[in-house]
Amino acid sequence: MRPSDTSEVPFSTTLTLVRGIFKKQVILMLRYPLNLLSGLLTMYLFFLMIFYGGSTIAGEALADNLEGIIIGFFLWSMAWSAFADLTWNITREAQWGTLEQLYMSVHRFEYVMLVKSYTNVVLSFLTGALILLLMLLTTRETVHLDLITIVPIVLLGLSSILGIGFIFGGLAIIYKRIENVFQILSFGLVGLIAAPVSSVPVLRGLPLTQSSYLLRQAMQEGTRLWQFPVAELVILLGCAVGYLTIGVAFFGLAQRRARKLGVLGHY
Repeated sequence: MRPSDTSEVPFSTTLTLVRGIFKKQVILMLRYPLNLLSGLLTMYLFFLMIFYGGSTIAGEALADNLEGIIIGFFLWSMAWSAFADLTWNITREAQWGTLEQLYMSVHRFEYVMLVKSYTNVVLSFLTGALILLLMLLTTRETVHLDLITIVPIVLLGLSSILGIGFIFGGLAIIYKRIENVFQILSFGLVGLIAAPVSSVPVLRGLPLTQSSYLLRQAMQEGTRLWQFPVAELVILLGCAVGYLTIGVAFFGLAQRRARKLGVLGHY
């Protein structure tokens, strides 16, 4: 029998879980270097098409907004990975026949997947930083890189989109194959990042929009974390906590539904 509450599990056991998941994700990433490099190359080539294609069509208009495009693409590359990796992990675990083993952990299933998700966020931040470096070298643009400001804004923004990822992760537990939906949602992420929150304040309540808005100010104008109005940071934190809470709650309901249907570990 596993404890009904993660708080009953010794802290040392929690650390073992975090180390084990992080080690597994790093090994899976490094064991298939061609897959890793092809993914990075695909992202970079996608940016090159936007940059050179836009330069030909838009000319000066693109040059005037190039910093914003770089920052938006940087955030999109990480958001897409954070959003999709949870569902892909569930699908792969079901294919490997190890999904039920995760459920049998002394930790709650939702907690295990939350640790896996934030491990993916950390790794996507590292790959996103590499993509950012390539974009800056290609365009010869410069941006402000204050990690004390950028890291919290990005992590909170990705937390809000993780909440949406947990909703689709819950659907993947029940229906298994939902990857085709991602093609549509990838364009939705672009819309969230490019949302005009300054002119339409109500959009600040959507996932990722507030993070994108603050990140552009931080990287373009050099605004530090403590220089933002408190209300702006409260909105950022509220979106992160709110969407993540809703997503994890839905995920819990979905996995209980999958158990009831007897399809938790089936593929």
